[in-house]
Amino acid sequence: MRRIISTFILSLVVTILLWAPKTYVLEIESVDPISSYDALIRAVVMVESGGNLLAYNPKEQATGPFQIRPIRLLDYNMRTHKSYTLNDMYDYDISKEIFIYFAKKRGKNFEMIARSWNGSGPKTLEYWKEVKKHI
Repeated sequence: MRRIISTFILSLVVTILLWAPKTYVLEIESVDPISSYDALIRAVVMVESGGNLLAYNPKEQATGPFQIRPIRLLDYNMRTHKSYTLNDMYDYDISKEIFIYFAKKRGKNFEMIARSWNGSGPKTLEYWKEVKKHI
């Protein structure tokens, strides 16, 4: 009886091994992409708003962590056919989207990105020095 059961189990195992489909599974863990602008983004947010997501400058109507002004928002909306409002600038992800859009136009040169984000002229050099402290 033992021999019959052993033979049955052995034949069952052999059958499974011969006929079972061969499956090879490779699992790749999902990882958040690393932005090459992350260090610059953190630094600009610190200089612009001190990290305050609800920052607002009434004099310039600059809004949110990146202190986005109405004219920059209008420019972005016109170029991308989006319709964000100044209130949307309190949303970190939307503000970051806008910052990255303009950053990509300057390539990977952090100084040029930061200075153009601030505006133009000699005061942008001082702005860059402040941003550099936070990188």
